[in-house]
This record gives sequence, structure tokens and C-alpha cells, in this order.
Amino acid sequence: MPKAKKLYLEKHGFERFEPKAVLFDMDGVLYDSMPRHAIAWQRSMASFGIHMTEADAYATEGARGIDTIRRMVRQQRGEDITLEEAQRMYDEKTRLFHLMGEAPLMPGILELMDLIHRQHITIGVVTGSGQRPLINRLIKDFDGFLDEHHIVTAYDVTHGKPNPEPYLMGMKKAGVTPSQTIVVENAPLGVAAGTAAQAFTIAVNTGPLPDEVLLSAGCDLLFAKMTDLRDHWPQLF
Repeated sequence: MPKAKKLYLEKHGFERFEPKAVLFDMDGVLYDSMPRHAIAWQRSMASFGIHMTEADAYATEGARGIDTIRRMVRQQRGEDITLEEAQRMYDEKTRLFHLMGEAPLMPGILELMDLIHRQHITIGVVTGSGQRPLINRLIKDFDGFLDEHHIVTAYDVTHGKPNPEPYLMGMKKAGVTPSQTIVVENAPLGVAAGTAAQAFTIAVNTGPLPDEVLLSAGCDLLFAKMTDLRDHWPQLF
């Protein structure tokens, strides 16, 4: 950790790193939900004539769904669809995802949040989703650690990940600066967003992507699973 902290401070030109908020991504970080999302993406897009692979779903994770859809339609059809049309397609993806039932909590996440909470560090969530049932579940599952005022959704920002705006909004809601913020992500777009927002960005590789993809996106630390981050947290911070 001393080396990672030193490199982080040098990279951004900060004098001190004093964590006062931890901002978590949702899918693949708080919930083991990405396999279900990948299936829902592939099936829903196929119904609209768009080819999407499991790798595509993981590579675009963290971006706003409508942005992913508009980009893929542009690539495959050569046309720009409206936000309304993209939303209609995303609604179908959402419908299929919810038919699969609730995804389980990521192993180790509740214990990790308890450690953070005991340090009097604010906990927030920054997600590319905006589905009300998912937000309600966040508030229920992490009661005592998280409240709605510290959740950033797709509808709180104009630009989704990898743009830094979502994490900058998370910092604004938490009342902290970049050098007071830790981001926990599992996807390259999210890591890029956290890094662009100048937060200390931790990647947890809970999916099938090679570690190099997350390292190349700029993470400051990398763990193989959430329980590893949980176990190392007391020594790290």
C-alpha cells in the first residue's frame, strides 16, 4: 500500500491522501449480477437485430445502458437512434434481467462495508443503472451503511462512465474531494472513470476479463475477489 499511495499522489500531484468516502460500483461489486446482465443483454439486443456477446457486456459494464445501445446500433446499423428508442430497447433488457430473479450479494461485501463504517468513512454507490427496484434493493440490503442521498444513478448525470462525471457527482454528494475518495470498481470503464475523477481507484476482478484490462484502465490497486479486499482493508487503510 505505501508504494500504491506514493504512486497515486505523484500521478495526480496531491500532497496528502486522506480517505473520507468510499464509492462503490454496483453490478459485479456489490452484487454477483454480471452473468445475468450478460444474458439479458444478449437476448434483448438479439430481439432488435443487434449482436452482443458476453465479452461486450462485460467490456461496456458501467456505462449508461442507453449509451451502450446507441453505440452498438451505430456500429452495426450505421444509424443514430433517438434517446427514446434506446430507452425502449433498454427497457426490454431490464425486463429480461428482472425475470431472472435477484442476484446474490457479492461474498465479503457486508463485512467490508462494516469495516469502512467503523472507520467513520462515508459509503456511496455510483451506478450506470437507474432502475428503481435496484435502488430500493440497495437501500434495503445495505441499511445502516448507505442511504439514498449517497447513490448516483444514470439519471443524475449527463455523461456515463468512462467519463469522470458519475464519480465527481458521487464526491459532491459525499462532500469530499478526489484525494479523500476511494473508488471500488470491477470494470474497465468504471476504473477509467474513477481514475479520471482522480480518486484512489481499486479494481476487483470479479469477471472474466484479464487483469491487464483493468490495470491498463489505470487502477491503483487490483484484487482477485471482494473477500481479498475485505481481508486486506485493515492493513490498507
